[in-house]
Amino acid sequence: MKFGGTSVQDAAAISRTIEIVNGRRNQKMRPVVVVSAMARVTDQLLAAARAAVENDLPKALLIAGVLRNRHIENAAVLVGRKLTLLIQTLDKLFDQLENVLTGIAAVGELTPRTSDLVVSFGERLSSLIVAQALEHRGISSVHVDARNCIITDTHFGKATPLVEETDAAVIEHVLSVVDANAVAVLGGFIASTRNGITTTLGRGGSDYSAALIGGALNAHAIEIWTDVNGVMTTDPRICPNALRLRAISFEEASELAYFGAKVLHPATILPAVKKNIPVWVLNSHNAANEGTVITATATTSSSPLKSIAVKRHLIILQIISRRLLVSHRFLRAVFEVFDRYDCSVNMVATSEISLSVTLDAVEHLEAIREDLAKIAIVEEEEDKSLICLVGEKMREQPGIAARAFSAIRGTNLQMISQGANGISMSFIVNDAVVEQTVRSLHAEFFSDPDPILFDVSAQSPAQEAILLPA
Repeated sequence: MKFGGTSVQDAAAISRTIEIVNGRRNQKMRPVVVVSAMARVTDQLLAAARAAVENDLPKALLIAGVLRNRHIENAAVLVGRKLTLLIQTLDKLFDQLENVLTGIAAVGELTPRTSDLVVSFGERLSSLIVAQALEHRGISSVHVDARNCIITDTHFGKATPLVEETDAAVIEHVLSVVDANAVAVLGGFIASTRNGITTTLGRGGSDYSAALIGGALNAHAIEIWTDVNGVMTTDPRICPNALRLRAISFEEASELAYFGAKVLHPATILPAVKKNIPVWVLNSHNAANEGTVITATATTSSSPLKSIAVKRHLIILQIISRRLLVSHRFLRAVFEVFDRYDCSVNMVATSEISLSVTLDAVEHLEAIREDLAKIAIVEEEEDKSLICLVGEKMREQPGIAARAFSAIRGTNLQMISQGANGISMSFIVNDAVVEQTVRSLHAEFFSDPDPILFDVSAQSPAQEAILLPA
């Protein structure tokens, strides 16, 4: 059971989380709990690190002090007679954090390794509080440092787990807790190298942590508890009549996640697929809702589409060969540049001597342009959005493209792509028209939803179903 930042953001949210965990225990299940940092804490820790490296140590320590007070105040509401001991532990962690910030200010440098150490405090603090809060409610629990369980390489900021070593470590540190009928509580997102150096799995990595742990334990299910009722037919902030999906396949969910539907971290899918473990997306603010289940195969339905994903604020690079290189050499040269800067491409369109690609706003964009300019003429267009239609039925039913283009006739489409796996179709539009385009597509494909697949009992209120990072 993974609980996101809004599910542990304060004492009231943690109390709801404990009720949900206890409900699973009452159903004779043996939960393992993975928690994110309290809401907004990771951003505040990063802000403190930036202040320290900019030689504003007082600001960095002020942020740390505000976080110290917030955690202690919430712990005081949740923990009874053991509060003094818990505060001592929390104070020790905050003292360590302040020492790290002081060190950053002293050397004037913030490396990815040090940044990982700073942000790790969020999950280390929240998991300690949740474990003690469970104990206070009479639920036997054990805090397990996730850095002893998730073993990774040294790619700080977005480390890759070493699966075999992680599986062995999870069995060693977590299984004995489960066998003792206690709840193991771990922080998500954080990990360590073989040498015990703190790493992180990247933003959204708490989902990945839960899936890795669930896979290692051969769990009955992996539950992602957030503040949405499940996977939706589109972003309800754009389309208030968006519907909740009852079920979706692993392949469809991964496609949606990659193309902008931020209900879950894309890598969450991988450990679950290997072990054929269902993943549930559930709402900790509305625990009675049945959510969405993600399984290996798609549910049979008359609907050709499952959802419409949106990725905004993209950049199109038009890359035209200067030397008229033959196609394969030109493509290789271009993608070597993207690989050099660890830059992912969302969509590609090619001709013999030219290439169009879409990118998220990337840290090294200027350097990428400079390197590409050595082999090509590079033109840039900003403020673009990618719209992706996803559904396994798309590969079986002809005419989907015709329906889509008819629904948005008059809209200027700049790039069009049919997914190689046959379950998605994407196109690029200007940011200014993306919302109207999505609403038109949603009306076309979801005006008569199949109740087997979609929850048609009531429209989900937008405030309960906003798609946020997991």
